[in-house]
Order: sequence, then C-alpha cells, then structure tokens
Amino acid sequence: MSETVSKSQAIAQHVPYLRRYARALTGSQALGDSYVTAALEALVREPHCLTEASQSKVELFRAFSAIWNSTRLSGATEQVVELTPADRRLSQIAAMPRQAFLLVSLESFSEDQAAAILNVDRQQFRELVEESGRELAAQIATDILIIEDEALIALDLENIVEGLGHRTIGIARTRAEAVALSKKKRPGLILADIQLADGSSGLEAVNDLLATFEVPVIFITAYPERFLTGERPEPAFLVSKPYQQSTVSALVSQALFFERNAVQRKKRALG
Repeated sequence: MSETVSKSQAIAQHVPYLRRYARALTGSQALGDSYVTAALEALVREPHCLTEASQSKVELFRAFSAIWNSTRLSGATEQVVELTPADRRLSQIAAMPRQAFLLVSLESFSEDQAAAILNVDRQQFRELVEESGRELAAQIATDILIIEDEALIALDLENIVEGLGHRTIGIARTRAEAVALSKKKRPGLILADIQLADGSSGLEAVNDLLATFEVPVIFITAYPERFLTGERPEPAFLVSKPYQQSTVSALVSQALFFERNAVQRKKRALG
C-alpha cells in the first residue's frame, strides 16, 4: 500500500507539467485537461504501469500520449477554441512531430525519454523532430548566420538548417567576418562557435551583433565552460560538440518558435 501511495505522490507532482504540455498540444486548457484526466484514470485502473517512482514523469506522459494518439474524447469536436498565433502554428504541425517538438523543447525530456513516451525508437524520434522543424520552418523560415571556423562542421550546420527550410546568409570564420556579413543582411538566427580560427571569440562576435539588434542565438561549441561567463548573451541555447543533428534541428525550431512568441507578447503588452 505504501509503495502505491509513494508512486501516486510521485505522479501528482508532475501533473502541472502534463497540463502545460496538454494545453500546448491541444490549444485548449479545457480540452487538454480532459485528456490529462483520462490518462490519470487509466493509471488508476492499471497501476502496474507505474513500474517505479523515479520514472513516474515518463510513465505519466506516456499514458497521456497513448490516449491522445488513439482516442477522440466525447465532446472534443464541439469545443470552440480561440487559438493564439503560436497555437495556430503548432496546430498546423502533424500530431506526432508536434509531440516530439514539445517534449524536447517545452518539457526538456531527453531523446530516449521522449522516444519512450511516444513508443518509438531513437531514430524514429529524431526523424519526427526533424519533420517538426521542417513544418515550423515552412511557417517561420528565416535567414541564418553561421559563425564556425571548422569547414566540415560549418557545412554540416548549413545542410541541417537548409534541410529544415531556412536560408544561410553566410559562414563566418572570424569575429570580423561575422560583423561584416551581418551588415550586408541581418540574420533571424545565429549559430555560433565560441573558439574561432584567428583566436577571436564567437561570444564576442555575438555581443557585437546584439549591440545593434536582437536575435536568438545558439552556441555550438566544444568548450561549453567558456559560455558560462555570466555576461550577455547568457542565457542562450547551447549545444556541445560532438552534437546530434536532431538536437540542432530541435533547438533551431525551439529558438525561433519561442522568440516569435516573446515578440508577439511584447507587442501585445505595448499595444
């Protein structure tokens, strides 16, 4: 009995996060809560699904996903939902890629955890993340500046972002080249290494650029400790080398999606 109570308590602490995820997934808190309730009821009926408290969050989300992917709740289609612009963008992404995107970008699950939640293998999950990136890029495609001195990595990053549907305005190997390229065309996103070819810093290059305009930044580096300076542009997205292509794809989509949301919220506040 005490073990069951312990597992139930472990599940309960994750319910607010599941409600947040369900709301983002469905575009409606009321509809999302209906699916959350159904998932909790399923776990009550089948307590053996709760194998151990340490995996309770994954198991809760997995139960929710199984229901959301297989069941249309009664009355769901009759609900009138007023979608925000961000919700509309999400709603246009196919169901499985949308879930993959939100699990890693909103809920910060690892690839393995998210794959388990969706009941797919790691490769299938990576393909879902990349598909979500392409579908988002179709709505919010942008110009991307790559600051990277290693040619093969720079080309790989270029292939990743262009494969998602974005455009590359150029590849800078030094701080000076990055500033020069940005003067020709302002990027909508920056991918930057920290240690550059001539000994200059990608972090300093980004600081130069952010002094004149705002843009989301993803640092891709073998030296993550050099990023943790406490100075601007921290906080930012950070990928450690060697990286997985799916990680970069997910972060590109995440950075652009949440940046657009922040801009829209700022405009509404000013309005």
